[in-house]
Amino acid sequence: MARRRGLFSRQKSRSSTLRSASALPYGLHPRPGALGLFDRVRSVLGNSAATLTIAVFLVLSLITTSLLMLPVASATAEATPMADAFFTAVSGIAVTGLTTVNMATHWSPFGHTVVFFALQIGGIGVMTLATLLAILASRRLGLGARKVMASDVDPSRLHERQEMNAHGMNLGDVKGLIGTVVISVFAIELVLAAIIIPRLWQSGLDAVTALWQGGYLAASAFTNTGFVPLVEGLSAYQNDPVIVMTVGVGVFLGSLGFPVIFALSRALWIARKRRKRSTLAHARIGLHAKLTLVTTTILLVVGALAIGLLEWGNDKTLGGQDMWVRPMTAVFTSMMARSGGFNTVPTEDMSGATHLVLDMLMFVGGGSASTAGGIKVTTLAILFIAAYAEARGDQDLSVYERRIPSDTVRLAVSVTLWGSSIVALSTIAILQITNEPLDKVLFDVISAFATCGLSAGLTSNDLEEEAKYVLAITMLLGRVGTVTLATALSGTHRQTVYRRAAERPIVG
Repeated sequence: MARRRGLFSRQKSRSSTLRSASALPYGLHPRPGALGLFDRVRSVLGNSAATLTIAVFLVLSLITTSLLMLPVASATAEATPMADAFFTAVSGIAVTGLTTVNMATHWSPFGHTVVFFALQIGGIGVMTLATLLAILASRRLGLGARKVMASDVDPSRLHERQEMNAHGMNLGDVKGLIGTVVISVFAIELVLAAIIIPRLWQSGLDAVTALWQGGYLAASAFTNTGFVPLVEGLSAYQNDPVIVMTVGVGVFLGSLGFPVIFALSRALWIARKRRKRSTLAHARIGLHAKLTLVTTTILLVVGALAIGLLEWGNDKTLGGQDMWVRPMTAVFTSMMARSGGFNTVPTEDMSGATHLVLDMLMFVGGGSASTAGGIKVTTLAILFIAAYAEARGDQDLSVYERRIPSDTVRLAVSVTLWGSSIVALSTIAILQITNEPLDKVLFDVISAFATCGLSAGLTSNDLEEEAKYVLAITMLLGRVGTVTLATALSGTHRQTVYRRAAERPIVG
């Protein structure tokens, strides 16, 4: 009998250990030391990629805030107020670019270094970096961890159980995708820096300053942050097509999104392997990449035309430039409104009509899983495709010989609704706090939500602290993503095995 009790106790102990191990999220087993503590923290947060994403963003923002509040981070050796430090930290982690202090003169070399690493972390992607560190620490990547990484690349997969999506990335590709993300970020930034640094040196900067500011500007461009280490900003180089267009190309590549970069690089590699000259013509890319590229191009052209027409005679903006510079500035501003945040002419001096155009461009943003914000170009494309299909009376949504599932349409509507709600609530709060004009507040709120960085003049050191915190939270919510936020708030995904009776309400 005692022997049976001993055997039963050992079995019970073993089953308890297995249950506690299985309770740990993301397929990781309990580990000793600091790694075990990290596992236990994640078990407290729950097996939710959405909750972990928000938690990681908050922790990194608070760490960056603490570093920026140190006297050594300020050029005057005085502690930066918490509101300004938190605002800058979130703006860097969220790769927004809005700031309440002069970025070129307020921070010391240490402060600039902290901001530089913050925008790099935000650009690469917090969850991508977290997964990379997990690989280096444990040398293994569980199924759950791959799902976390996959959800960062494609937020719609937070609840998916399938292991393959339409643009060719499955859970087995996650390690390769991490490598693609990290390598592409640093490779593109190095190329951009190699073009910008000599140009800054030729403009009169010393070699060390040109090296630092050129590298900083290249990183800020590709990550779509919009921070400028130059005292006069990019306006001093508004007539230099090399710097302006290089920054523009960097922002464009960053706004495409890592799934598109992954799909294009994969398609080009396959086409080159087959020794075909017309690589893109022969390479097969997924629907997501096609929609992103086409919609991005359309918005870029339409935005440039609208800005050019509306600002051509404005002496404070395009009207004060040489004739050959104006088209370049219009294209550059259209690209920056997508999430870049740089400006070569004063945004606050643009007309109200131009501000409205920029509002729309900023709200849409860039590609999914990119350094850009907004509701994303594919969301806009799906909404227009759905409206067109409804007008024609089509039962299915089809584009490029592919059918779009109904749940994707619901997701697009949800993203737009969540984004609109965040913008509306933040605008109401800041209007109540500051009593500033609606167009000015709305512009900066949309810029914060879309992690763009353009400003109509609201964000400054004189802005009320409460408004700074509201804008910072808006930036954080915009960077985390509306899908991730909605998933975290909604809790566990439920599947029902029954369907209720249908009843059609009147719409419209």
